[in-house]
Amino acid sequence: MSTLPTHLLGRTGISVSRIALGTVELGLDYGIAGAGDHRRPDEAAAAKLLNHALDIGVTFIDTARMYGEAEAIIGRAIGHRRSEFVLASKVATPAAVRGAEAREHVRREIEKSLAALGTDRIDLMYSHSATVDEIAQGDVYAALDEARQAGKVRAVGASTYGEAAPLAAIEHGGYDCIQVAYNLLDRALEAAVLPAAKAANIGVVARSVLLKGALTHRYAHLPEVLADLRAAAGRAQALAAAAGLSLPEAAYRYVLAHPALSSALVGTARTEELTETAGWAASAPLPADLLAALRQITLADPRQLSPANWPDA
Repeated sequence: MSTLPTHLLGRTGISVSRIALGTVELGLDYGIAGAGDHRRPDEAAAAKLLNHALDIGVTFIDTARMYGEAEAIIGRAIGHRRSEFVLASKVATPAAVRGAEAREHVRREIEKSLAALGTDRIDLMYSHSATVDEIAQGDVYAALDEARQAGKVRAVGASTYGEAAPLAAIEHGGYDCIQVAYNLLDRALEAAVLPAAKAANIGVVARSVLLKGALTHRYAHLPEVLADLRAAAGRAQALAAAAGLSLPEAAYRYVLAHPALSSALVGTARTEELTETAGWAASAPLPADLLAALRQITLADPRQLSPANWPDA
C-alpha cells in the first residue's frame, strides 16, 4: 500500500493525493520540439503511466478539454478503475461568449468531457483560465453549478492566473477550489490569496511548481535576459544542496508546506519522475530554517517570474 498522504480539497469533502498528475503531455505534443523526452508518449506508454500513478497512490488526475486527446486516453486507460481516483477537468469559454450562449457552451463541453472520459461524473470541473470579468459576469459559473446540481460534477473550480482572478473566485463564494501558479520563487499569493482561500475553506491546487523548468538543473541555461531569475534559482539550488536536497525536491516540499495547499500538480509522461515526486510528498516537512531561508530569495525584476514574459525559445 502507498504511504502517499492525502488532504481534503477544501470544503468539498473530497480527499485528494498531495501530488496530482497533470496530463497535458499525454494529449498534446507539449514542450520543446526536438527534445524527445518532451514529446507525447504513445497510448501504451500513457496507459502505463496512468495505471502506475494509481498504483503508487497518485489518485488525483488533472486534465482538460483543451489537452487534445488526454481525456479519451484517460478514459480508455483507467476508466475501469474509476472508483480509485479523483478526476478533475476544465472547460474553456471564449471571452466573447457570454449569456445564454456561454451557458450552453459549458453544458456541451461538459457532455463531451463525460463522453471522452467514459464516466457519468467529474469530481472537479474548473473554468479554464477564469478571468475577473468572467467570474463577475457569472454565466460560466451558473452552468458549472447547474452541472453540479444535476450530479454530473461534484465540485466547481476556477483555474486562474495572477492574484486578482483567484481573489475574485474566493470572494464569489460559489467556487470550491482554485488552481493557481505558485512556487518557491513566485510567492506573491502568500500575501492575500492563500490566506483568503484557507479562511474560506476553499481548496487550492498548485501548478508551475518547477516554474517551467527554472527550478531544476535547467536554470543554468536561462538566457541573459533572465539573469535575475537564473541567479535566484541558483541561490535556491545552493540552499537545497546544503540541506542534502535536489532543487526540484525543495520546490515541491516548499509548496506542500503551505497550510492552504491541498495538492500540487506534476506534469510528466515519465513513470520514474512521477514516482520520485510522490516520494517527496511523503517526506517529512522541510526544516523551518530552510523554509525561512528560501523565503528570503527575491528578484529585483519580478516580471521574470512569469513565463509569459520570457523570450521565445
